Amino acid sequence: MNLQQLRVFVTLARKRSLTAVAAELHLRQPTVSFHVKKLEEELGVALFQRKNRYFRLTDAGEDLLPYARRMIALEEEAEQRMKEYREQGRGKLKIGASYTPATYFLPTYLESFQKQFPNILPLLTVKKAGTILEMLKEYEVDVAVISLSDEKREGMEIIPLIEDELKLLLSTQHPLAEKEKITIEDLQDESFLIHEKGSTSRELSEAWAKENGLQWNVRMELGAIETIKESVKHNIGIGILPKRSVERDIALGELVMRDLPGYVNRRYISLAYRKGDETVFPAKKFIEFLKKSVENGTFSP
Repeated sequence: MNLQQLRVFVTLARKRSLTAVAAELHLRQPTVSFHVKKLEEELGVALFQRKNRYFRLTDAGEDLLPYARRMIALEEEAEQRMKEYREQGRGKLKIGASYTPATYFLPTYLESFQKQFPNILPLLTVKKAGTILEMLKEYEVDVAVISLSDEKREGMEIIPLIEDELKLLLSTQHPLAEKEKITIEDLQDESFLIHEKGSTSRELSEAWAKENGLQWNVRMELGAIETIKESVKHNIGIGILPKRSVERDIALGELVMRDLPGYVNRRYISLAYRKGDETVFPAKKFIEFLKKSVENGTFSP
């Protein structure tokens, strides 16, 4: 079993086609087939089921996949370390971020980080927090900045950076906008615009509603904060959004923000990385920079 075989294996698991693997890895198709066959022979198990020209992982293949990804990631990390010695700190920094930090928190910090480390190239992937955590676990990103609840995650170092509490958002035309303090009873017959499942906002919103006995009426599920904001502005329903994401709209008088009745904040923008992992140089520098900047209050994004 060698790294080239594992690289072919991982790529075939993703692409499912020998032709696609050959094109991506710049190999001949017979070479791809040879690597897959040799790997299966060496391990003594079938890794793929073949149907027509497409491939699907067997149970054994599914079990091997995370190990293969980790071995490839370790090889890339070793090469990156040596490259840092050669090029004095040059390298790529793979950052994963959920939507609120990526839009309303990270840009200020990234600007300053790039000024301090001009030879490091940040590569930012933006997805839901759960997806980013899985990418971090699978070595697809080096570090994550995500909105999370305060629960611990196995194998992860989670450092809360700043509160990212949820707020009730209303149109300026909504009758409840005139009330300074809104109660659960006020909300019983209202329609809500909520985040799609899988987001931290949705998870915590549902927990809040359940804890306070609110049987809410869901008007729409939406995937983007900006879409929810615009829908609230048109008085389609009430929104529950991170405070950080609506501060500009509130300042412009385009939305009305109120406290969620009975809500105790458990949501934070957090820094996450693999526990006990010797991170690559760019990630190590970014972790140190972000911790220090937030602790010192260097910026106020």
